[in-house]
Amino acid sequence: MTLNEEKMGFFSHLAELRKRLIICFIFLFVFFVICYFFSEYIYGFLVEPYSSVVQDDGIQRRLIFTALQETFLTYLKVSFFTAFFITFPFILIQFWLFIAPALYKNEKSAIMPYLIITPILFLLGGMLVYYLIMPLAIKFFLSFESAGTITNLPIQLEAKVNEYLSLIMKLIFAFGISFQLPVILSLLARIGLIDSIFLKQRRKYVVVMIFAAAAILTPPDPITQIGLAIPLLILYELSIFSVSMIEKKIKEKEHA
Repeated sequence: MTLNEEKMGFFSHLAELRKRLIICFIFLFVFFVICYFFSEYIYGFLVEPYSSVVQDDGIQRRLIFTALQETFLTYLKVSFFTAFFITFPFILIQFWLFIAPALYKNEKSAIMPYLIITPILFLLGGMLVYYLIMPLAIKFFLSFESAGTITNLPIQLEAKVNEYLSLIMKLIFAFGISFQLPVILSLLARIGLIDSIFLKQRRKYVVVMIFAAAAILTPPDPITQIGLAIPLLILYELSIFSVSMIEKKIKEKEHA
């Protein structure tokens, strides 16, 4: 292949990448606009864990905003967050369409399951936050309210619109990304960088790293930290099993 042909191949790949990125941005923008028209309903859905916890406590609860633009910017964030969540599988499809022509048939069959399982694991992480972690965390934080018998003045939560959204978005992204652990470790095993023995030998170090990561990625309360750490420990054990299965398949192909 001549130098000129190599340059043409390189620029054709850049053109294809540019095309895929433009398509992704267009879809993201279109869904962002659509989601903005429903942003109030989406925010109401995200507030449901909070409202379900406080609806029977006998106190008139509300969400407040202290800056004129706060609610507007919050709805913009909600719209972008939802649009990205919806288009994430489509972005993975575009990524697949970009790399697929350069892959052999066996490589395609090896990568395809990961493209399917990645959004599923992210969704499971988000569901864990929405249905379990957030209600428990809210109950924990509300336990610090006081009627004022000791503090002379009552201490009562008045959650801010943007701070609540930032908290739940941070947790959903933290759990969703952390739930990709089996995918990452399985891919590393396929390219030969790690094996099941390596993972088993470093289990005790991983436990410490998982709890340290949970402390960094979540608010400073034991509920969310333990709520992230325990699923990650389970996923790590599942990753060891997955890597062992991959090694077994590789050995069977080598002996076939």
